[in-house]
Amino acid sequence: MSTTGLGASWAVDWMQRAQAVVSANRVDLIDLDRAIGDGDHGENMDRGFTAVSGKLATLAPQTPAEVLKTVATTLMSTVGGAAGPLYGTAFLRASKAADGELDGAGVAAALEAAVEGIQARGKAEPGEKTMVDAWLPAARAARAAASDGAAPAAVLRAAADAAASGAQATEPMVATKGRASYLGQRSAGHRDPGAQSSALLLAAAAEAAEAP
Repeated sequence: MSTTGLGASWAVDWMQRAQAVVSANRVDLIDLDRAIGDGDHGENMDRGFTAVSGKLATLAPQTPAEVLKTVATTLMSTVGGAAGPLYGTAFLRASKAADGELDGAGVAAALEAAVEGIQARGKAEPGEKTMVDAWLPAARAARAAASDGAAPAAVLRAAADAAASGAQATEPMVATKGRASYLGQRSAGHRDPGAQSSALLLAAAAEAAEAP
């Protein structure tokens, strides 16, 4: 891994860690989704990131952008439900914002592009109990850390911590978007599965950046 920025090796490592953490949390994500959705989020995410890992094993990407674009197209073609288009759009927008190796500002820009893609695709705002409630705090924390001159790994750690807090904060919310909104007040008391999977993925990104 480069000492000046995050390159393709980091992005590939991120996806390997993402596949592992999604697989390890597959049942938990299924249970979260069963409570307020149709119960397929864990299965869909596991299938998608397993496909991502397999696809990247056949390639030799040279930049983070190449990795992120591969992730986007693979998730769009393998993940069902709302998650495939939302995650696919997030990674596609991030790939377009990622220019060469990523410094702290580059990480922040990629995360900001990702959340803009999620919001454009899902028409969701913060506070509606969706994955936006993890991604938007993450992007804001990343930008604040980058503005303070933090290194890429520290920027990602700030983002991951904010995403984890954001996912936890969805528990008391009443859903107003997606399938969970059908439950109305009964959606309160359950963590949003998309926000939780988002937090897991961003934690994997930080761990890959922090790895020696």
